[in-house]
Amino acid sequence: MIRIGNAPCSWGVEFADDPRNPPWRRVLAEAAAAGYRGIELGPIGFMPEDPVALGDGLAEHGLTLIGGVVFRPFHDPGKWEEVWDASVRTCKALVAHGARHLVLIDSISPRRAPTAGRAAEAEQMGAEEWAGFVDRIRRVAELGADQGLTVGIHAHAAGFIDFEPELERLLDEVDEGLLKICFDTGHHSYAGYDPVAFMKRHVGRISYMHFKDIDPVVKARAVAARTGFYEACAEGIFCNLGKGDVDFPAVRQILLEAGFVGWCTVEQDCDPAGPTSPVDDARANRDYLASIGF
Repeated sequence: MIRIGNAPCSWGVEFADDPRNPPWRRVLAEAAAAGYRGIELGPIGFMPEDPVALGDGLAEHGLTLIGGVVFRPFHDPGKWEEVWDASVRTCKALVAHGARHLVLIDSISPRRAPTAGRAAEAEQMGAEEWAGFVDRIRRVAELGADQGLTVGIHAHAAGFIDFEPELERLLDEVDEGLLKICFDTGHHSYAGYDPVAFMKRHVGRISYMHFKDIDPVVKARAVAARTGFYEACAEGIFCNLGKGDVDFPAVRQILLEAGFVGWCTVEQDCDPAGPTSPVDDARANRDYLASIGF
């Protein structure tokens, strides 16, 4: 069975300490009101790390904790302590609530930000730097796997795992038993590739999905202008599902044919202080997915 969840980033929550963030209880209440039965953790520290407090909040709204994301600078060896601390805390929170999915994302690098969506121009790591980068990802994957979590790598605009060749290189270098794929349809399109074609090749390694759609007009403008990722979010690059260039009926068919079972999480990154209504978008996205059979 495929189950549909949502994530705090759909309410603009990207960083735990952003004063513009909505209260965590509101995110839970609105996600449930919009028809979801599962929610991601969000950046560690946004929701309570006290398992009793978060457990009570989840139970109050009938929500399951699906997983959590470590969105940190894996590319920067000088930030390893930060990456490791976030990873340890995230794993602890997930295990406390029976969540399954640990998602690893290399966060935005100033070296890659100007070339989001421009694969041919993007700076590449040298051999030694890449080896250290892969080792850090592998160590966090081992941390999660040792605690019974399913670990997935997630490509993200403006990080060093952004474009298909980088993602596939990493998949070749880390054992499939240790590292799966959390596949984000919108980021794959943002990078300039066809998410459906990638899924057809790699569906056997996909353990978890992020459902994100992308407005092709805003995307083209953002790539041409080298717009920053969060500025592009504020401009509406991630639109309601079914309104952008991702073929969700085809995505559904691939998952069904592969016998995929588990959670697929809606993400519609937005500006937490922007003019959009996250709960209305969340409801529209759930309604769209229901209309195509999810």
